[in-house]
Amino acid sequence: MEKTFACVVRPDDLSHSIEVKLKSRLNQEGYVLNENTPATIFVIGGDGTFLRAVHQYKKQRDTAVFYGIHTGTLGFYSDYTAADFDIWIDHFLNRRGTVEEFPLLVAETETRKFCAVNEVRIENAVRTQELDIDIDGSFFERFRGTGILVATQLGSTAYSRSLGGAVVQDGLNVMEMVEIAGIHHSRYRSLGAPLILKADSVITLRSPDLSGALLGADTRVLHLEQEHSVRIYYSDRGIKVLRGMNVSYLDRLHSLF
Repeated sequence: MEKTFACVVRPDDLSHSIEVKLKSRLNQEGYVLNENTPATIFVIGGDGTFLRAVHQYKKQRDTAVFYGIHTGTLGFYSDYTAADFDIWIDHFLNRRGTVEEFPLLVAETETRKFCAVNEVRIENAVRTQELDIDIDGSFFERFRGTGILVATQLGSTAYSRSLGGAVVQDGLNVMEMVEIAGIHHSRYRSLGAPLILKADSVITLRSPDLSGALLGADTRVLHLEQEHSVRIYYSDRGIKVLRGMNVSYLDRLHSLF
């Protein structure tokens, strides 16, 4: 394994103190800081920091491995908390972890393409957004409301959950479509419930007028004024995450509440 690394760190004292200890230990072991093309990307912070790291190093996702330590409560992208630092670095240096690949959603407009680990969403806080929804090339429904969110299994515990979406257990390779403040009355009605779809599904959201609408891909945002459709599907390329301790999914989930 190439001995190059980079760090993505949450801006707080605890996270920075762990960064200092990590770099000191890695230097002793002959590792070299390379912030352009690292072989290992150490993520020190929370799940938000992890998402930031993935987007920052999106061009390295085929070759780099992400390895995280959580400096708050236990997260979904890390098996270790700050108290586990010695175990965390020991497992890395002694190759005791296993590499797991997480799938990525793709959001493709007429002109641009984004990837997301958690979710893709169209939101319009300016006015009621009308969207025609196609699934696998067939018309499904016309939605009216604030927007639509499509989540991965991992993303089902994030924004999707706050919208009333189902929490999907790990190991189930699916995508989930959830309405954002849908309008339901005698004139307008859509499904009004989360929809779980197979991983090879393709969702297309179309509208002749997306003025005021935003496309969100995790923490990234794009204005959609010049666009008319968004295709959402799973990429055939994922991100590689080094996992160490065997923390059950239910224990991770329980840390949320």
